Amino acid sequence: MEGNMWIFATLGLIICWIMPVDSMAIRFNFTLREANIPLSMVEDSVDDMYFGCNEQMMTIVKDKFLPEEKSVKHFGKHWSAAQSCAKKKFDQREDKALTIDHISAICVYTANNVYEEFNTAVRTKGRSYLSLFKYHYLHYLLTSAIQILNNNDYCHSTFRRTKCIVTGKVNQIIRFGSFTSTSYKPYLTHFGNETCFKIKTCLGASLKNYPVLRDHEAEVLIPPYETFKITEIIKGRDKIQGLGDCEVVFVLVSAGTKSSLNCNVVHLK
Repeated sequence: MEGNMWIFATLGLIICWIMPVDSMAIRFNFTLREANIPLSMVEDSVDDMYFGCNEQMMTIVKDKFLPEEKSVKHFGKHWSAAQSCAKKKFDQREDKALTIDHISAICVYTANNVYEEFNTAVRTKGRSYLSLFKYHYLHYLLTSAIQILNNNDYCHSTFRRTKCIVTGKVNQIIRFGSFTSTSYKPYLTHFGNETCFKIKTCLGASLKNYPVLRDHEAEVLIPPYETFKITEIIKGRDKIQGLGDCEVVFVLVSAGTKSSLNCNVVHLK
């Protein structure tokens, strides 16, 4: 029974967290109202942050992983399709450190064609990172793009709404364990009001106009390795401005990083 509950909780977390901010990409017509999904450190996360091996990893992913990963289902097709989006945004970019590959990764991710499968893999393939994880190129480029877009570790106040019942404790340290979309806008009510989050992220980055839908959702993307402290759990409506319809609001404050897989590909290649 305990094993079944763990599997259900893990599945619930995956379904809950991979529901994107972009309203055009919502894929789920059900909620998990009966499930109590626990917040945790998501120990199986692919949480490589590439600190100390950025240049080596860029070479590895371009020479080894990109050719391999273009053959994964439809990833190659979606990567090619993203090039027109990337070219236009690259020519207009304000962040000169971003390469066209960084912007291609943002375009692929925010087009949501590989979003569900990619983020499920990020949350669950940490123990088989070097063997079964099939998205090294996209993972590396998104991580690198977030770090470039927030190279001063600027802290953002953001919000996330879900249709999931989530549990946790005050003072608990948790992480989302995937690339998690949040927004500067608290009132995106179509994403749910069962459990909402008010978040202070210091490692996430504003995607500005780089997503496919530009800045329509005012998206701030949080990397898998950022940890948070639950500072408050507010139950009942009309307690927080902009989230007044939410049944429960978790207040999260950035607490640092956890990267169990930092530079593993470089060290073990």
